[in-house]
Amino acid sequence: MRLLLVESDQATAQALIKTLKQGGITVDHAHTGHEAIDMLRHYDYDLALTELTLEDLEGYEVIRRVRKTQIQTPIIVLSGLNRAEAKIKAFHAGADDYITKPFDSEELLARLQAVLRRSRGFSTAVMTVGPLALDLNAKSASVDGNHVQLTGKEYAILELLVLRRGNVLTKDAFLNHLYGGIDEPEMKIIDVFICKLRRKLQQFGAGHLIGTVWGRGYVLRDDTKAIAPGTSTDPSKLTPSSLQPSF
Repeated sequence: MRLLLVESDQATAQALIKTLKQGGITVDHAHTGHEAIDMLRHYDYDLALTELTLEDLEGYEVIRRVRKTQIQTPIIVLSGLNRAEAKIKAFHAGADDYITKPFDSEELLARLQAVLRRSRGFSTAVMTVGPLALDLNAKSASVDGNHVQLTGKEYAILELLVLRRGNVLTKDAFLNHLYGGIDEPEMKIIDVFICKLRRKLQQFGAGHLIGTVWGRGYVLRDDTKAIAPGTSTDPSKLTPSSLQPSF
């Protein structure tokens, strides 16, 4: 999961970033409300976590402005304000959850995952698409009950595909998700990861789940029988020695 943290206090932000990264979350940090709004407009985050007291804008106003632009990114408020009025105001502005300080780190991570699951149409930590089951808590994958051994990068790609099932994801989106703009390798590395991931899924008869939309990217489809024109799901079409960027 990739999250935008909106927090003006640097010490608090660093402590939160450490907690979130320990939970396997990629974190970008916005120091001000205006910066947060701009980042949410230009980047596709899974979640946003915001304080109400910021240097330039109240968190309520940040949420309102984001919702006015039709951005649907789930937003969670993290605040020391425990009054019912503050919570009601946040929900009316468009917040998806409200967590009060002090908080338990494990509870915070669990609630982030719960909001993310609900926003993607899943009700439990185990997300299923056809024969594939992805366990967000255990960070593991299985096909028809058979465990699929994945590297960290392969799991991250599969998690993103499952969370965005039915949506075509570009290679830029995968690179951003995996590396966060830091020391990014060449784009064709995504072809390599996808090829290896398909082959591992194919061992259990599920290599067809990931489709290639030529000129656009990759997609995990709910209904693998209904493949759009220009989409290939044959893992034999790509080999490590012959991979070329498809767009």
